[in-house]
Amino acid sequence: MRGGHGKHGKMGSRLKFHRLLVPERSFVLIKERLLKTVFRLVVALALWGVLLSGMESGLGLPALAADQLPVEPDVGTRLDELYDHEARLFIALYSLAGDGRIDYVTARVVREYARSVYGNPVYQTEAQPIFYWWNHTMWNDPEQDGVNGNERVYQENTDFDISRYKPCSFNRQPC
Repeated sequence: MRGGHGKHGKMGSRLKFHRLLVPERSFVLIKERLLKTVFRLVVALALWGVLLSGMESGLGLPALAADQLPVEPDVGTRLDELYDHEARLFIALYSLAGDGRIDYVTARVVREYARSVYGNPVYQTEAQPIFYWWNHTMWNDPEQDGVNGNERVYQENTDFDISRYKPCSFNRQPC
C-alpha cells in the first residue's frame, strides 16, 4: 500500500466514481439530445399540420395550396350569365382555362330586377358575390367582400348544376 492508496484509498474511490459518472453523463447527454430532436420533430409536424389545415379551411393563409379559391376572373373570360328568379341571384359562368368549359362560377344577390325600354333585363346587384363554385367546391362569402381569405367552404364534392337553368345542357347539347 504505497502512498496510502489502497483498495479503499482516496485515489481508488475517485477513479471508480469518475468511471461511473462518465457513462451516466453520456447517457444523460444522449437522452437530452434525443428529447430535443423528438421535440423539434413534433413541433415541425404540428406546424406542418396547422399550415395544411389552414389552407384547406380557407383561413387566409398564404396561397400555397392548389385548391385555394382564386379571385373573380376578368369579364373577358365570362362565358354566360344567368338569373335565378327563385334565389334572386345573378350568376356568372367563367372559363379560367380558356377552353370554353365552365370551371368557375360566381353568384351575386340581386337587389332590383327590371326590364329596359328594349325589353332587356337589367339587374342591380351587390358589388361582390355571395357564392363561388370552383374545383368541385361551393364557397360562401357572407361578408360579400371579395376573395380575401375569409370565404368558407359551403359544400365539397359538388359542381354547379347548369342543367337547372338550361335543360338542353343535360345531354351535353348546345343551347
